[in-house]
Amino acid sequence: MKKTIITASILSLLLASCGSTPKQVYDPQALTASELIEKMTTEEKIAQMLLVRCDSNNMDHILSMEPGGIVMFGVDFDGLSRDEVTEKISAYRSAPKIEPLIAVDEEGGTVVRVSSNPALAPTKYESPQYYYNTGGIEEVTKNTAEKSDLLYSLGITMNLAPVADVSQNTEDFIYDRSLGQDAKTTADYISAVVNTMKNHNIKSCLKHFPGYGGNLDTHTGIAVDDRPLSQLRETDFLPFKAGIDAGADAVLVAHNIITDVDSSQPASISPAIHDILRNELSFNGIIMTDDMSMGAMAAYSEPYKKAVLAGNDMIIVSDPDTAFNEILSAVNDGSISIEQLNSAALRILRAKGF
Repeated sequence: MKKTIITASILSLLLASCGSTPKQVYDPQALTASELIEKMTTEEKIAQMLLVRCDSNNMDHILSMEPGGIVMFGVDFDGLSRDEVTEKISAYRSAPKIEPLIAVDEEGGTVVRVSSNPALAPTKYESPQYYYNTGGIEEVTKNTAEKSDLLYSLGITMNLAPVADVSQNTEDFIYDRSLGQDAKTTADYISAVVNTMKNHNIKSCLKHFPGYGGNLDTHTGIAVDDRPLSQLRETDFLPFKAGIDAGADAVLVAHNIITDVDSSQPASISPAIHDILRNELSFNGIIMTDDMSMGAMAAYSEPYKKAVLAGNDMIIVSDPDTAFNEILSAVNDGSISIEQLNSAALRILRAKGF
């Protein structure tokens, strides 16, 4: 029954794209990012900034919005065969005019969206800590290559990994997802993983800038980090800088409040935090927010507008309509400039090969 439903859904997507007039598709081999920007509408540029959570009950509408990317979770793979997964992802990639990024969180350990399905991987991938403790960075990179090959074979183009947070305290929220080593060792690990992912055709995303440290879980509420900026520079920034120097495609910014930089709002919507990432760490790729539906963002008005104004290129959203309309309204009233949209869209398009 499940296979019949999935196949029908995929067929509906393909049929929707057919008709007397062939669907226009933008080809990275035919256009540069700058040339494509000249052809795009304001609405198309905004849509590129949305990394939308997959919703099997609403995918026709989501894909019609022409989003910049789709992020898939465990439920989107649960119970499906390899063929069903590849067919579904192929339909997602081919529906919009500009192919969307297909992203997952396949960190290993406690966060395994793909390998939790036994039809896709023989066992769940262990955490980076496990592989490091088993055979050092060499074993970690071996696993990264295997993991990347699996994702690529399914049609996934970006892994929201590696976790660049520095944590050696087992009581930290982020500890189990980190390497569990000091800043220098973590930096070496991040550099190796980013290079391996690149060599195996998967885009990387460093997270969670500027570093969780010992902060609380922002999925459930606000986390305040009172550490001085000098400490972050000496420790937490090192793995991010290593990943940037290795050519990371994206950096995901956390919802933590860093009081020594911006005490009034989370890092994800703080211009001062983004300025550090762009100008101090010299990152020129995609900056994206953590998931905007997380509890830490509940208290902030106009979060999507603020995310764009802070300097994010992509915004992870579960409510794409609200995000799109809020950003469009801010463009129409002059709060967000076309130049800012163009800069974000250019980075996204270049990451896609234009």
